[in-house]
Amino acid sequence: MVADLEHIPVLLRPTIDGLCVSEKPDGVFLDCTFGRGGHSRLLLSCLGQGGRLYALDRDPQAVSAMSMIEDSRFAGRQCAFADLEQALDQWGLDQVDGVMMDIGVSSPQIDQAERGFSFRRDGPLDMRMDPSVGESAAEFLNRADARDIKEVIKNYGEERFAVQIAAAIVARRQERPLTTTLDLAQIVAGAVRTREPGQDPATRTFQALRIHVNQELAQLKQGLAAAFKRLKIGGRLAVISFHSLEDRITKQFIEGLANPKSLQDARLRKLPIAEPSPCLKKIARIKPSAEEIAANPRSRSSVLRVAEKLAEVAHG
Repeated sequence: MVADLEHIPVLLRPTIDGLCVSEKPDGVFLDCTFGRGGHSRLLLSCLGQGGRLYALDRDPQAVSAMSMIEDSRFAGRQCAFADLEQALDQWGLDQVDGVMMDIGVSSPQIDQAERGFSFRRDGPLDMRMDPSVGESAAEFLNRADARDIKEVIKNYGEERFAVQIAAAIVARRQERPLTTTLDLAQIVAGAVRTREPGQDPATRTFQALRIHVNQELAQLKQGLAAAFKRLKIGGRLAVISFHSLEDRITKQFIEGLANPKSLQDARLRKLPIAEPSPCLKKIARIKPSAEEIAANPRSRSSVLRVAEKLAEVAHG
């Protein structure tokens, strides 16, 4: 079943090129979001016999797909990328030559109604990337008060009708609990008065709940910090984001280590203290080509940021 689920990897060649895999054929690389293995397979094809690729994913179906790669240079395990240091320790690895992250939901997750990610397919209102961990979207919506629901939809979906949607959800659950994706999609459609052309009224609400249920932004912040820590000097970090919240976090993380001077408190700049040195070098910001968008419309909003580690963070 896993093999039949189509997933077109986004910004495939630019990601592998950004990691400079061909220049380090015997290097050690980490794919933090295996998905269905598109990026991993191309990376493996660029490695020499001495190279190694390790992969993580918290989705059990993605972990199952790892078994389809029969290559002695490859190893994978179920793990959230925020916990990548624990995984590397279990593999006996100290540092790696490159780390890649493809943030957000994958096509197979969206396309399977039973996963509860899609407002176009009726299924249980779940949205968890690892269905064995945490509460589902339905459990959250059926227990949280209107204020908490509003905050999630507003902050993670950037939804201007968050108040109306939250009120409609609370009113509906007084009649009967929300249990399916179409339950939620219909409630949102009744509460959203206008929407951008071509966008479903439920788009932002579903995005917000998915981010909340999976703690995606917190995971990203922790994962970026851990990836930087475990990169070798000269190692590359490549991160693909799909919406402004993810990309903003990635951009600020890279900017903070590439230009630490810009983050210093203005009151400290006049003091006779050494200026902090850059620890990262910004390499590239890449958007998909017109040809890629035509072949895979889901790539339209993606952006790849690549950075190179220059030094460890100085302490004390």
